[in-house]
Amino acid sequence: MDFEFKKRTEHNREKVENVFEFEGCKVGRGTYGHVYKAKRKEGNDKREYALKQIEGAGLSMSACREIALLRELKHPNVINLQRVFLSHVDRKVWLLMEYSEHDLWHIIKYHRAAKANKKQFNVVKGMVKSLLYQILDGIHYLHANWVLHRDLKPANILVMGEGPERGRVKIADMGFARLFNSPLKPLADLDPVVVTFWYRAPELLLGARHYTKAIDICAIGCIFAELLTSEPIFHCRQEDIKTSNPYHHEQLDRIFNVMGFPQDKDWEDLRRMPEHPTLVKDFKRTNYQSCSLAKYMDRHRIKADSKPFQLLAKLLIMDPVKRITSESAMNDDYFKEDPPPSSDVFGSYPIPYPKREFLSDDDDNDKQENKQRERNNQRERNNGGEMGGESGQPPAKRVRMGGNNGNNVPVTYHHQAQHHQQQHQQQQHHQMVYSSQPNNTNNYTQRYNWERNPNSGSVRAPQPQAAYLQPRYSARLPPPYRPTANQN
Repeated sequence: MDFEFKKRTEHNREKVENVFEFEGCKVGRGTYGHVYKAKRKEGNDKREYALKQIEGAGLSMSACREIALLRELKHPNVINLQRVFLSHVDRKVWLLMEYSEHDLWHIIKYHRAAKANKKQFNVVKGMVKSLLYQILDGIHYLHANWVLHRDLKPANILVMGEGPERGRVKIADMGFARLFNSPLKPLADLDPVVVTFWYRAPELLLGARHYTKAIDICAIGCIFAELLTSEPIFHCRQEDIKTSNPYHHEQLDRIFNVMGFPQDKDWEDLRRMPEHPTLVKDFKRTNYQSCSLAKYMDRHRIKADSKPFQLLAKLLIMDPVKRITSESAMNDDYFKEDPPPSSDVFGSYPIPYPKREFLSDDDDNDKQENKQRERNNQRERNNGGEMGGESGQPPAKRVRMGGNNGNNVPVTYHHQAQHHQQQHQQQQHHQMVYSSQPNNTNNYTQRYNWERNPNSGSVRAPQPQAAYLQPRYSARLPPPYRPTANQN
């Protein structure tokens, strides 16, 4: 780049700290970075804005994805990206967006606290219906433009406060969003684990390779159930461990305890799921015979013959092929009942929910310490409630390993790791031996399905099983990506 041109552009480039006042106005913190409430320093513009500072230096893949999509997407129920600021001094990236005073996480938390304290609180009639309709409207726009959100949860559903767009839903945080107009490459190869834990569809937990927009619909169903009951429907006590393996026993157990174990006739492709052998090994169908969504919702006074329950059941169908689409959901009979959905979810009533509080760096540290404390408590519960030594660290978990001359000698994880390392070294040794001695490969051929090259006489290493390529989970190849106009 020409040095003089670079110098001129740097001189003309506005710095975010010179345009907006946001010092000490942090309102959000997460793995993505920080969110500040900001106002312009000069001019007659009295509007409030949200400044999202991306974590780390430079542009991450998540930030590039979010910026690229939000620049193209324009819809009343999708957050509006207005400007991007780049700071070349500290290599920070700032996203300027419209400011939202509320989100579903805080709204549901307020309802839950009122219920726990037996405080008299009446939700605005039709509020849940209006919230759900606007969420479906925004997701329908994304899906119509071949975009999967992939991280729908209450914290990412914003609700505007007092102002011109009072009570309007805004779908935010597009860091996980992705185009799905080229399904020839499995999306699971790029992101093995998507969607926050409690809102993850069962096909994701079972390792589906070609997941579709049905994963967003399942997440909306979880949010809808949480709005109706003030409790997360698939709440799992174990923390969300970031791993490349999508299978999670505890989360599936929670889903089956609510929905019941899926029947073969209800989910025909269940046997084709990559994690189906593990599912059969870990779960017994008979343990969940008395479980059903109707029984769960009946405990929360939602009857099975009501319109909200009937729509919820369609949103949470286990088979993603049979799961309802956003367009069909918007035409459901639930939205034809009185009162109709409104553009202002609060109606004509005052907004009862508190405004966002400003956070400090000390608050961030306290949150991190609380999270660490919760993790330690979880580990303590998993280890039988024993804590070892003065350090407060859990003791080395004692497990039993067979094969020690018939004596099940208790060993610690350190011994177990050494044992696995020795097994791995022995396996590598066997691979080397049997690669050089093809006449002795009968047993290993049966166990590992190794293949012999007829030309060279050598043995080829085991190949991974074929990817989950069930065409019913693959989106059709769409026309070139061109976002449409606002779709209401």
